[in-house]
Amino acid sequence: MDIRVTLDGRPVDATVHDSPAARDLAGLLPLTLDLHDFHGTERIAGLPRALDTSAAPEPAAAGVGDIAYYAPWGNLALFYRDGPAASGDLLILGHLDVSAEQLGRAERITIEAAP
Repeated sequence: MDIRVTLDGRPVDATVHDSPAARDLAGLLPLTLDLHDFHGTERIAGLPRALDTSAAPEPAAAGVGDIAYYAPWGNLALFYRDGPAASGDLLILGHLDVSAEQLGRAERITIEAAP
């Protein structure tokens, strides 16, 4: 799935996995979300609705640059530090090719379908 992502108005390269949750996220596009820091590890934002978590892949720990969905809260998370141990509640949706520093400072993300 091809998407276009900007952080604070600057384009960044992104890849998205082919999963039900990622396809469901694509159905919400375009999205512009304000980001907030969470635990000095990730930038988070609420989504307009819960994503489909059926047929979720095996749990994996989030790493720097990962885009994830935290199902219990229904939020999008962008990790600028390695995340906690793998959890079935955290679904990795894709990855941003951006520095941890840029992610840690990001205040707004826009995600659109690629032309």
